[in-house]
Amino acid sequence: MSYEIKSLKDALAGNPYVGRGIVIGKSADGKHAAFAYFIMGRSANSRNRVFVEEGDGLRTQPYDESKVEDPSLIIYSPVKTVGKKIIVTNGDQTDTVEEGLKKGKCFRHSLSTRAFEPDAPNFTPRISGILNLENGFDYSMSILKSADEKGSACNRYTFDFEPLAGLGHFIHTYVTDGNPLPTFTGEPERVKIGNDLHAMANEIWDNLDKDNRISLYCRSVEIETGKWESVLFNRFTR
Repeated sequence: MSYEIKSLKDALAGNPYVGRGIVIGKSADGKHAAFAYFIMGRSANSRNRVFVEEGDGLRTQPYDESKVEDPSLIIYSPVKTVGKKIIVTNGDQTDTVEEGLKKGKCFRHSLSTRAFEPDAPNFTPRISGILNLENGFDYSMSILKSADEKGSACNRYTFDFEPLAGLGHFIHTYVTDGNPLPTFTGEPERVKIGNDLHAMANEIWDNLDKDNRISLYCRSVEIETGKWESVLFNRFTR
């Protein structure tokens, strides 16, 4: 494998459509856990969204409720917290993981009941992450994707990480634009994580394709105390 670590700019710039993306990692000074979640959209229905922060969670909400065509795959809670674990996903599997954790299941087993999205011919992967701050910090990522172009079966991959200062991992739904959209492949990409959450948020937002970017949410959590701060960008401001 390659041990190259890309900047977030290099991981995003010039790519018209990576879809939805999750970044999780550890700050350069080793004191903070950080994550980001963003959504992009090509259709009017997909673009008609904003992120709304609710306590220690996050939800999507229509920007213009009169223009909602199908809420089933676009309205959900991307971020939820269970104890000292933070769940971040690109769909309603956030709720599945939350319910699983409350029943004593692990992240991987909670997702074993779920599959990719039923949006043929793209069969959008379900991507998920979990930050565990119960005893220090570690994190995992998951992708559930179609085994073939027909959606005949689901392949489930889970990646567990021992954090390194200044290193993060980036997983996204698509490689780039296309018809059908080409699914993300391989391991989560290695990306640089600094100490400034606002700089991280700006680097992601500024390098997402301006025609297709919709919303971005970033959070930094002090590992020792649990104190956190967040940054939220919406293309459309309510």
